[in-house]
Amino acid sequence: MRAISYDKFAIPLMGIPIDSIIVVTFVLGSGFAGLAGLLFAMSYPVLEPFMGMLIGWKAFIAAVVGGIGDIKGAFVGGFLLGFIEVGVVSVFPSTYRDLFAFTILLLILWMKPSGLFGIPQSTKI
Repeated sequence: MRAISYDKFAIPLMGIPIDSIIVVTFVLGSGFAGLAGLLFAMSYPVLEPFMGMLIGWKAFIAAVVGGIGDIKGAFVGGFLLGFIEVGVVSVFPSTYRDLFAFTILLLILWMKPSGLFGIPQSTKI
């Protein structure tokens, strides 16, 4: 997987089947997402179609705050989001938690559009 992400064109020359590695990647990702959904659904007694929507938004916020495409940035963004939410809940009512999370996202994107660890890239056409 790491080799394909590094250079997708040289990997077939080494005899590695790209299509099967991509299938394995999607199977692993889907399996872990299904397991996370199952564990989340077991925590709450009511099942509804949009019960994981807020978790998806928070994961997106963590990835964007850290910088899209950077694992360390997503890690730091997740911890930063968690610290902010716990700090907000300890001072303000818990209903303000999401307000502060989205406000931090907007402020970071306003000051640094590529995220905390993202590198701005220019595309030449």
